Amino acid sequence: MTRIKCCGMTRTEDALLAAQLGADAIGVVLTARSKRRVDIAKARDIVRAMPPFVTTVALFMDDDAALVHEVIAAVQPDVLQFHGSESDAWCAQFGRRYLKAIAMGEGAAALPALRDFPGANGLLLDGHGLGEAGGSGKTFDWSLMPKDLAQPLILAGGLTPANVAGAVRMARPWGVDVASGIESAPGIKDSRKLADFIEAVRRADQE
Repeated sequence: MTRIKCCGMTRTEDALLAAQLGADAIGVVLTARSKRRVDIAKARDIVRAMPPFVTTVALFMDDDAALVHEVIAAVQPDVLQFHGSESDAWCAQFGRRYLKAIAMGEGAAALPALRDFPGANGLLLDGHGLGEAGGSGKTFDWSLMPKDLAQPLILAGGLTPANVAGAVRMARPWGVDVASGIESAPGIKDSRKLADFIEAVRRADQE
């Protein structure tokens, strides 16, 4: 079954709805580079509101290690996610499970980077270009998803209720990650889009 992560949560009610509808994980963004950034207090509120068995993820992008440590202490997310130029060793220094995002905007030229993060618990292939922030709504060529990596691969970038079933059928990822595709505005989730997205993934899983 394809795992579903709903990212860029800025409101507790949106995160709770995602969990109630069957999302496996929710993400909060702490990097100042994102239009979906929340402060530590809000991130803590969202994470603490989550029911059991919903994984919480804190997202960073080329941020100071001090911020990551502060978030770990105050928010206590289950998983860290790094979207910038961080190295495997840098990401691993916090002693926490982490996901590393790979910018797939360059297409096949980005594939070698997938081998650079053996310490990651999973790799998130996003549609944005190198150095750009995630949540851009850009897709990439899903047929590029490799089949020979031991790490779980998470498909992201431009996914919507209309195209996610096709993406799951083509790429067969371990999980999918959505932000802009279920929003009415940056950081504000649309309940209908959220429900339709999760339903589309589950329908594709059954085919």
